[in-house]
Amino acid sequence: MTKPLVAGNWKMHGNTETASNLATQLAAQWSDHLAVEMVIIPPFVHLGAVKAALAKSTIAVGAQNISQHEGGAYTGETSGEMLVDLGCDYVLVGHSERRELFGECNATVAEKFKAAQKVGLTPILCVGESLHQRQQKQTLDVVNGQIMAVIDCVGLHNVCRAVIAYEPVWAIGTGEVASPQQAQQVHSAIRTQLGNAGADTRLLYGGSVKANSAAELFAQPDINGGLVGGASLEAQEFLNIVKLAE
Repeated sequence: MTKPLVAGNWKMHGNTETASNLATQLAAQWSDHLAVEMVIIPPFVHLGAVKAALAKSTIAVGAQNISQHEGGAYTGETSGEMLVDLGCDYVLVGHSERRELFGECNATVAEKFKAAQKVGLTPILCVGESLHQRQQKQTLDVVNGQIMAVIDCVGLHNVCRAVIAYEPVWAIGTGEVASPQQAQQVHSAIRTQLGNAGADTRLLYGGSVKANSAAELFAQPDINGGLVGGASLEAQEFLNIVKLAE
C-alpha cells in the first residue's frame, strides 16, 4: 500500500528562531508510528536550523526550489548538490508561484526535475490550472501538458518515482478549496496518464488545505496526501492534517 505523504510548504515566512521553534514543536509531537510521511519545506536560509531541530526525528526536509544548473556563474541560484549537502530529501518543482511570478515554463520545470533526480532528491512536481483555464474547461489538458513536458524530458519511469501535487491555482492561498469530487477527477486523470507504472506514485492535493477539509479530500481513492501552505505554519493544525492522512 502506498504510504501517504503530507508536506508543509512554509513559503517565505518566519525567521531562524520561529522556524526552529516550529520544527521543534512538530518533532516533539510527532509519532514515528504513524503510517504517514511528513515533510517540512522551509525557506532556504532556515534549512540548517530546521534540520538541526529535527535531528532525532524521522520528519523529512525539502527545499522550495532548485537550479536546473549543476554549478557555475548563476548568482542567487542553489544547486541540487547544495540541497543534498544541507540534508534535503525532497524539493518542490513547478509550484504555481514559481510559474506565475518567476516565469518558469514547462521546459524549465522539467529541467529542474531532472536536476533534482540526478543528485538523489525526490521532486514534488506541482501542477494545476488557473481559474480562467478551469472556466474554459481546460483543466485536464493543462495538467496533462505540464506532466507530459516532464515525461518527455526524463521518461515515464522517472516521473513515476517522484511525487506529483495537484494544486488548482485558484485555490492557493485564497481560502477556496476544490471539492473532493473535483480533486479526485484530476487525480484520477493523472493516474490514468501514468498508467500501470504510476500505480504507486503518490499524488497529493494542495490548495488551502486545512484540518476541516482534509479528511474528505484524503478519503478519495487517488489522493495520497497533501501539500499544505499556510496551515503548516501552525504546529497543531498541521499535525491534525497529517494524522487525517493515515
